[in-house]
Amino acid sequence: MAYLLVFVGGGLGAMFRHFVNTASGRMFGTAFPYHTFFINVTGSIVMGLIAGYLAFKGGSAQNVRLFVMTGILGGYTTFSAFSLDAALLYERGAVGLALLYVLGSVVLAIAGLFAGMALIRAIT
Repeated sequence: MAYLLVFVGGGLGAMFRHFVNTASGRMFGTAFPYHTFFINVTGSIVMGLIAGYLAFKGGSAQNVRLFVMTGILGGYTTFSAFSLDAALLYERGAVGLALLYVLGSVVLAIAGLFAGMALIRAIT
């Protein structure tokens, strides 16, 4: 059942992401990745709202967390999970680890993307 909740939520989140991508391109053009910027920011805001609510107002059914946080927000943006992980490290007092996590994730992800593109260029 948990996998089904994540599957359905992920599909809804991905569908909404596609809608934002398409609408953003039509409204603002494609010279700047407004769509990704908007998705990352709004996804992180929604993740913060939900995580804060659950932390301060009490727990929620695991099924709701799986459907909304892992499913919908996971399909919409994984940046929200990244933001939550960084914030949790910071709030636990692990400021150095939070900084390492943020910088390491961004630098290594971009480096990995360039490495993947370079590998494909080399073999094609």
